[in-house]
Order: sequence, then C-alpha cells, then structure tokens
Amino acid sequence: MQKLDWYILKKFLVTFIFCLLLFTVIAVAVDSSEKADDFVKANLSTSGIINEYYLGFVPWIWSLLFPLFVFIAVIFFTSRMATRSEIIAILASGTSYNRFLRPFFVGGILLAGILWLGSRYWIPKANVIKSNFQTRYMDKNDPNKSGSFSSCRTCFYMRLDTNTFMGIRDFDSSSKTARGFFMEKVKGNKVVYNLRAETMKWDTATRKWLLNNAVERYVDSLGEKMTHHPTLLKALNVKPIDFRRDYYLKDKLTTPELVAYIRQEEDRGTEGLSTYKVERYRRTATPAAVLLLTFIGAVIASRRTRGGSGVHLALGITIAAMFIISDRFSTVFATKGNFPPMLAAWLPNIVFTLVALYLYRKTPK
Repeated sequence: MQKLDWYILKKFLVTFIFCLLLFTVIAVAVDSSEKADDFVKANLSTSGIINEYYLGFVPWIWSLLFPLFVFIAVIFFTSRMATRSEIIAILASGTSYNRFLRPFFVGGILLAGILWLGSRYWIPKANVIKSNFQTRYMDKNDPNKSGSFSSCRTCFYMRLDTNTFMGIRDFDSSSKTARGFFMEKVKGNKVVYNLRAETMKWDTATRKWLLNNAVERYVDSLGEKMTHHPTLLKALNVKPIDFRRDYYLKDKLTTPELVAYIRQEEDRGTEGLSTYKVERYRRTATPAAVLLLTFIGAVIASRRTRGGSGVHLALGITIAAMFIISDRFSTVFATKGNFPPMLAAWLPNIVFTLVALYLYRKTPK
C-alpha cells in the first residue's frame, strides 16, 4: 500500500461513512413519520422507542442498503477524481489501470468482510429487537403475522424421525400446552403404533411431555392391543420452541442457527423451506455483491464525461435498480416456485459479473 492507495482508500471509506449516515437519517425520518401512530399507541417514551425499535431498525436498514451505499460512494468520489483530472494524472504517471483499481478492491474486501460478519451474527441480534417491537405493537391485526390461534394455521404436523410422525391441533406458547395430540409409527407402509391424547404439556423438570387421557395402540399381525393412561410422561424429539409461528424467524437466527434449523426441519420432512435457504445463501451472496458493485462503480466513474458526476450517478443508480429488481425476481421464483435457492441468491451476482467484465473491456485505460 503506497501513498496513492491510502489516498483513494481514505476517500472511499470517508465517502461511504458519509453516505451511510446521510441515508440513515433520511430512513429514520421517513420511517418515524410512517409509524407515528404505532408509536403513540405503544405509549413509549422517546428513549423507549429508540431502545426497543430503532436500535434494531438502524442495523437492519444498514444491512439492507449496504451494497447500495458502497456503490454510490464509489461512483461519487471516483467521479469527482475523474472530473478534476486526477485519474488522468495517475495513469499518465505510468500507473497501470489494474494497479489503479487495487485500493478499490482493498476497500471492497474490507467492507464486504464487515457485512459478511454482520449478516451472520450481529444483524440477526438487532433484528430480534426490531421484530419483537413489530410483533408486539404493529402486527396484532395482521392475520399473516399475528400468530392468532383462531384458525388451523395453528395445526402442526411433522416427522420426528424416519418412521415416526406426530401432529397437534393447536399450541398455547404461554402455558406450553397442546391439544389434539397424535403420534404414529409406520413400518413397511403400515401403522404399527398409535398414540393419542387430549392434551399434552411440557414438563420443565423432566424436559418431557406430560400427556393427559392418553391411549396407546400397538398393531401387529396378531391383532391390536390398546392401553389407556390417565397421565403419561413421554420423551419426544420435539420441544416447545419447535411449535413457534414466527414470521420474522429467518431474520432473527444467526447463520449457524439458521443452518441447524434448516437441517432439522429437512429431517422432519417440513416443506416450504425455500425462504430460509435463500436467506442462508444471500448472507454470503450480498457481501460478494459489495465487491462486485465496487468494481462496477470504479469502472463506470473513472471515465471523464461531459456531464460530470451527474451522468455517472444516473448510470450508477440505473444499474443498482436493475440489480435490486433482478434480486427480487429471483427470490420470488425461489420462494413461490421451484427455482433453486442457491441459484436465486447468486443469480444477480452472476449476471452482473458479466456486465462488469463488459464495462471493464470498454473502459479506456
């Protein structure tokens, strides 16, 4: 790293921090105006709103717009360098174009690493604060998020192991009690064991389930044997936390927790995991997009144009909008269709890598 590298890297990071703080103030102002009624209904003080909502909202908006912040920062300061003929002077001194791009890659890798660590561990912790506030004060009247127990959306059916299946009619998370429990074991496409109970409750002392008015049935070639139990303590491969209906669960889990959750639900035969898989792969794809957009921004803005920074910003915003739209489309195809989740997360990066190579070849060096 020479003096020129430090000069460009300093401009990169300072401009990025300026964009980050500027857009954060704008985002908080817009969001607070939209949620003013919710804050009034929550009856919280200003410090309470900050501690219970905005401490989670600000990291969330940073993670959401982080690649855009990097892209705009690169275009802005590089365009100013090109307008003031600094880039011409650098290349005229004998510095190659690839050598000129080195500090951009260093800054891009640094910011991509920060986002990668944040999206794996820090951002999910902040999302817990934000989502808890939304669940408590804002989603009560939304049937898709409230977790109301008034419909069969509270029914649970899952596979405990390769040949054991269980289901319940509903679950009360406050008392950790379920109603309408049944469990079946299948062998050779035939039910060999059936267990039913009116209710079951989690016993915190034994960490087992206490079944009330339970009936066990054993079925074999000789017939059926039935046993009635007023109460039955049963160890099952399921815990109360597995009956959660959390709309924001994928955002609240750290990446190791998310990977473990996906693996556990796959073993149980749970369907509809594409949303969680896309989120898992996106936490790696988005930091890679930071480096990619850094390269595209440097290539676009390093050329001196008659329109100056305005032309560069307009072109940059157009490319950023296309990137975001392609990312949204691939996500919808993965969650609502049969599009592979990994490809959905990485497809925008693959497409815009080709765009970056094309722009690099066309840029005067």
